[in-house]
Amino acid sequence: MDLGLKDRVYVVTGATRGLGKATARELVADGAKVVLTGRDEERAAAAAAELGPGAVGVAVDNADPGAPERLVAAAREAFGRFDGILVSVGGPPAGFVADNTDEQWEAAFRSVFLGAVRLARTAAAELDEGGVIGFVLSGSVHEPIPGLTISNGLRPGLAGFAKSLSDELGPRGIRVVGLLPARIDTDRVRELDGLSADPEATRAANESRIPLRRYGRPEEFGRAAAFLLSPAASYLTGVMLPVDGGMRHGF
Repeated sequence: MDLGLKDRVYVVTGATRGLGKATARELVADGAKVVLTGRDEERAAAAAAELGPGAVGVAVDNADPGAPERLVAAAREAFGRFDGILVSVGGPPAGFVADNTDEQWEAAFRSVFLGAVRLARTAAAELDEGGVIGFVLSGSVHEPIPGLTISNGLRPGLAGFAKSLSDELGPRGIRVVGLLPARIDTDRVRELDGLSADPEATRAANESRIPLRRYGRPEEFGRAAAFLLSPAASYLTGVMLPVDGGMRHGF
């Protein structure tokens, strides 16, 4: 199946590792061009070099108000066009209600929520018909995850923003989509499992609740994201797609 990605140009934030990197890899493999970002200049350059001439790396922080305009400009300067963005950010600090400080909440809001809103708002102003805005969210959009209180507070609100944006941009032919990963085998998920007294037992317990009985592979998430961002998904907007091996049991 041809996804129609050849020579289309996407910005993928938070793509020096994990889910963002997996998505960038799949986009480039299918013929797209990618501007990938991370906070560290060397890591962003190294991640782009891994993907070859179809990728360039830019060091930005999603919380920086100037980041959106800079990234759209980078896409046009490097590849001559801008077709979409996938907003992916590192997860906020783990912790329960009593653990997380005001400073952690404020920093996470600026990066995870407000940064994503700014990126989407700028992309919406710059995209033409056929453009797409995607968000990497979390299964916590539907069900809180113990020990991730800040994420539980911010992700559902961002999903609501994405849904509202899909209604506003639909008449212009611009799509808005969300992906809801659960236990994908990334550094972040291994770090979270490692917070328990017995990481192996924690992983086994999580796997027992997943119908496919295993954690997802990053490339499996990347392929789902690449499809949603592609012209092949041209009639999908406002959707929140669980990429979780069936872990969410509700409809």
